[in-house]
Amino acid sequence: MRGYTGAETLYVDGYWKDGEGIVLSVRHAAGLSQRSRSLLFAWHAPSWYGTEIEERLDERTGQMELSVPALLAMDYLAQPAPVSLLEVEWGERARRLMDYAALLRTVLLRGWFIPDWSRWTEQERAWRLDIPTLEPEAEAIVRLEAELAEAGDGGARRWLTQLVESLIENDATVAQAWQETARGAGESVLAQKAADEDDWLVAIGLKRDDVPFRMALQLMEPDGEAGWRLRPAVQDRALGGGWRALRPAGPSAGGEAEEGLPPLRFRLPDDAPADWRPHFASRMRREEAKWLAALPDWTDGGDAESGGLAYMRTELTDGEAFQFLEQASGKLLAAGAPVLLPGWWENVRNRRLRLRAKVKSSIGAPDQSTFGLQQIIDFDWKLAVGGVSMSEAEFMRLAEENRRLMQVGGEWVHLDPDDVDRIRRWLKKNGGKQGFTMRDVLEMHLRGSAELEAEQEDREALEAEVELNEHLAAWIGKLSETSELPVIEKPADFRGELRPYQLQGVSWLAFLRQFGIGACLADDMGLGKTVQFTAYLQYVLEKGNRLGPSLLICPTSVIGNWEKELEKFAPSLRIHVHYGPKRFKGEAFAEAAQDADLVITSYALAPLDEEDIGAVPWDVVCLDEAQNIKNYYTKQSMAIRAFPARHRIALTGTPMENRLTELWSIYDFINPGYLGSLGEFRRAVVQPIERERDEALIAELQRWVKPFMLRRVKKDPSIQLSLPEKNEMQTYLSLTVEQGAIYENMVSDLLGQLESVGAMQRRGLILSALTRLKQVCDHPSLLLKEDPQAPGAWDPERSNKVLRLLEMVEEIAAEGERCLIFTQYVDMGLALQRLINERIGLPTPYLHGGVPKAARDAMIQSFQNEQEPGCAFVLSLKAGGTGLNLTAANHVIHFDRWWNPAVENQATDRAFRIGQKRSVQVHKYVTLGTLEERIDDMISRKQLLNDQVVGQSENWITELSTDELRDLFSLRKQRLKG
Repeated sequence: MRGYTGAETLYVDGYWKDGEGIVLSVRHAAGLSQRSRSLLFAWHAPSWYGTEIEERLDERTGQMELSVPALLAMDYLAQPAPVSLLEVEWGERARRLMDYAALLRTVLLRGWFIPDWSRWTEQERAWRLDIPTLEPEAEAIVRLEAELAEAGDGGARRWLTQLVESLIENDATVAQAWQETARGAGESVLAQKAADEDDWLVAIGLKRDDVPFRMALQLMEPDGEAGWRLRPAVQDRALGGGWRALRPAGPSAGGEAEEGLPPLRFRLPDDAPADWRPHFASRMRREEAKWLAALPDWTDGGDAESGGLAYMRTELTDGEAFQFLEQASGKLLAAGAPVLLPGWWENVRNRRLRLRAKVKSSIGAPDQSTFGLQQIIDFDWKLAVGGVSMSEAEFMRLAEENRRLMQVGGEWVHLDPDDVDRIRRWLKKNGGKQGFTMRDVLEMHLRGSAELEAEQEDREALEAEVELNEHLAAWIGKLSETSELPVIEKPADFRGELRPYQLQGVSWLAFLRQFGIGACLADDMGLGKTVQFTAYLQYVLEKGNRLGPSLLICPTSVIGNWEKELEKFAPSLRIHVHYGPKRFKGEAFAEAAQDADLVITSYALAPLDEEDIGAVPWDVVCLDEAQNIKNYYTKQSMAIRAFPARHRIALTGTPMENRLTELWSIYDFINPGYLGSLGEFRRAVVQPIERERDEALIAELQRWVKPFMLRRVKKDPSIQLSLPEKNEMQTYLSLTVEQGAIYENMVSDLLGQLESVGAMQRRGLILSALTRLKQVCDHPSLLLKEDPQAPGAWDPERSNKVLRLLEMVEEIAAEGERCLIFTQYVDMGLALQRLINERIGLPTPYLHGGVPKAARDAMIQSFQNEQEPGCAFVLSLKAGGTGLNLTAANHVIHFDRWWNPAVENQATDRAFRIGQKRSVQVHKYVTLGTLEERIDDMISRKQLLNDQVVGQSENWITELSTDELRDLFSLRKQRLKG
């Protein structure tokens, strides 16, 4: 090693290497080549001081080779930035590259480069210099390139291409400019060069075209004088405006041909500007050359008559015209040759031939008022393409002609041979035999089409549309817009007033009854579904078209409420309640039913007394809270579906709580088969919507179900309820230290178990943990199953939720107001009942599934009577969440969360309904730092599909990953307070 002289010396030479860029060969004077990169690039920030430079040691020579990408190499060699006190001796080749780099830097800054047409391909782009000849750099570049080639570095000319490509890839401004060029010219024009370089550069916007007109190849459709033909067309470049097709030149080109060249086939219009003529002949020949280069098979001539020259074919058959539209025009555009096609082509090309069934019977006419969904409809087959319709006979005649393009009724249509063949064979096989029911017609109209049988398993089934007659169109219009329905008069024996929207609901039920079609009255909770059904029954009785007794099936908890409402609004109705251990059986039940106008029973009794109930021919079967039959395969649901009825009605504020199949279940009760089988509905509707949230299918399903579902919400301006406000708020509470310790241990145990169990066990563990974690958030004693009635048990100090509830109930009592408290757990409800009684000394009823009917009715009546003492009413969500009228309360407290907004809203609507005079305050308790807070936040942010068609339940939690569950369940300790 040499002695220290105050500086180090590097010997550097360089060369171009394809695929790497510039390779610098570096030798350290003292043999320390490993330090070369850090010494040379010590002050070069763009390469992160050499860290982005690859290095390798040539063990044979001891030299270090540094691979410098094209862009970094230009930047560095134009202005080297080695470490201070370093001496660098540059080799001759390296110095030439440094000079070349400095010039390339100027070239890029001034934009002196253009695409290299000779080396540009679809797979790889190339660029070349375009320096104005008067610039001094032009001569220097030529000299340097010659020297580099002589020294064996001719590949350095590809340096420019790599520089430009690097800028396009890495520089946002350059990338945007290139993207705009690509958008303006079209990617295909960039990739597929025109036959002429100048034309290509003009096409991609990198060269100016000084010709005063534009030229394009125009496809002209047949007229009275000629068939399909191709003609050049011109347009004024400066003024724009319309294109003008050129006429054949005839025996003379009018002086526009160039000397020594064959005459042109087309001529400019006589009134063309004078400055167009000097350019016309050369432009015409260049355009013709481009057309032939893109379409070498589309030629005429080449014989003695044409002087051996080949020209672009200009007269086309029908088949050739279609081929030009479908394929050849695309090749011309890709080659940079403008094409003008008929304006109708873009619309026509994507139109498919459609089968259409035109209803020809008089069904729906005033003199034929009664029909059902299973009635067979007579119709004629028609075929449609776009706005053109053909009879079956017309289609068969056109199909025999085997044409791709034709004019029908003054409109061009495109017939795909495959579609034509399939439909022709289907019509011959099924056309005269295929029968549609009224259900099929409704589906086809509301969904837009319906599938016919598939010809082959691997092909899409043919689809058919329906064309309604005038009467059916008006009938379906009334179903879709209930405001168009004829409004009935209020039944004379109805005691009370019917709001306009309620009378409209009764009229809707009566309208559907006329045709034997079932209905789902899905008004928001509190809008009076009970009143509307009551008025409907009285209307049926007064019209004298009753065909036997009617049956009402409802939850046990609301039987008493129905009795009271019917006694209030329809005291003349004969009611028989089929309930309790002493209920009638066999003949006694049949006689009691025949003597009644309405029999009321519960969902629980429907499967137990299926034989007795099913033996009565019911006029109407009505389900209150119809979501109780959402599970199709239960004995209860199957028994209820089997009960015979002339008219079926479902009352529910939530036709879907969790799944689309629940909607299907209700519809299969009111109109069996309308939505197809459950399997068909799952495949065609449920899976696309629940997996992909298919917006188009959601809208289609809405149209499909709307005619037989009437849904109004409280805040709809047309309802005009003038209800007080409903204010919803979250009440956030922290866990106690005891709750926090139990919670954290449970989460730790759960996450440990999830790693070693199968999918089914995993779901079970998660749902079990979900329940236990919610219980510990309520009160530790709930989890530990301590006796809720034991003195001294369930200390309120162990749960901030309980403490806050007791404080809130005291505040409500002090104001003279009342509240409903909902909880999911029986023991929690019992404990709250005892603690509230002890705290405020007022009677506190607790309604749950085990309370007998008489006791329930007494609880409700007492609570609603504001002359009697009371403040709080504790209810289980399932027993008290539907069907009750508890407007004496103006506070609703959700002590623990169901996490299904539809179910919680049902419960809230026990107080927020017609009859409520005060603003309703809804308090949703949420424990901070726990899964309650996180799920509440997720639900509030999420756009639930139930707003459109379907909702969510807490089962989605079981499908989360372990990491997602850890984030969901884990206790955030910053929220924990003593």
